[in-house]
Amino acid sequence: MAAKDFDYENFAQNLAAQAQELVPAEFSPDEKQYVINTLGNFSMMAGKALAEDKNLPFDAETSTYITQIIAEWSFHKSVDVIRSGIPRQHWDSIMQKIAYTIFEVAKQAFSQKMPNDQIIEIIEHHVNKTYVDAITELKNNGIIDEGLMEFAASQSNMNKMAQEMQQQAQEQAQAQIQNTAAEDLPAQNLPQVTAQGAVPALTQNASKALRLATVAMLFKRMNQDRVQTFLDKFDENDAQDVVKYMKLPDLTQRVGVENAMRCLQEIKMNLPKPTELAPMRVVKKIKNFASKYSEKELEMMLIKERIGVKRLVFTALEDKYYEKIPPKVASIVATHLINSV
Repeated sequence: MAAKDFDYENFAQNLAAQAQELVPAEFSPDEKQYVINTLGNFSMMAGKALAEDKNLPFDAETSTYITQIIAEWSFHKSVDVIRSGIPRQHWDSIMQKIAYTIFEVAKQAFSQKMPNDQIIEIIEHHVNKTYVDAITELKNNGIIDEGLMEFAASQSNMNKMAQEMQQQAQEQAQAQIQNTAAEDLPAQNLPQVTAQGAVPALTQNASKALRLATVAMLFKRMNQDRVQTFLDKFDENDAQDVVKYMKLPDLTQRVGVENAMRCLQEIKMNLPKPTELAPMRVVKKIKNFASKYSEKELEMMLIKERIGVKRLVFTALEDKYYEKIPPKVASIVATHLINSV
């Protein structure tokens, strides 16, 4: 049956428009346009075939998903080809082989109704194999040398973007701590807040109070929906104290920069070290989120997400962890998915 209700033209145009914001900034205008045109053209051709070929047993949702996969890999590998240093006249032949491979592998995999995580893994394997085979052929034909072949084979825009995501998350967390602690305010000890909201003299619990107050300083600068998620994991009494501290208008003056710096260091030193269980906690978090939706609903929700995010989700549904994404980044992605619904 043909997926006649699949509006592939608009979909391909939207994908190409989204790609304009993701093309590496260092690319020249011609290189940027090559990436966008390659993604758009391959998406259009694949969408047209899926929508009009009566021999393909795919509905509009599956056709959309396959086209999305082709678009994403067309984006990543066209970026890799440009960065590889391979002569311009050979880019198209490499990209055509990759697009054809994705289309054929995807058709077979979806026809056999394989699990989504397996489909994604199989497609990735064949894309990388086709890419390496294509540049090896160029080397064997004397078009490029072995050094350029090895350099081209090492290119992976997908991995590069994952690393940048991790670095950005780390920098944002560090900046948040520094901006909170670096306030030029007088150093004063913070008294413990009572149940009635009063502020008595400093007690023997001052150290704990300062740590909770420092946490409150951080929370005041965060999205309040995220704050509640963190508070739910606190001891009930500690959570109440944090909330009271957050309401103090002169909280930063009461804590003081020296106290804040010391407490932040103590908190950092006492954080649990990553363990082998950490990835499985992410898996559990994603499974709890995904359990509310059907497989097709998940596919539609993730349609604009990167391939790595899709792998993370569908691998988690099989009680497995997608090892190519660091646990810290995976946890951020899981939180993003939960908060975006």
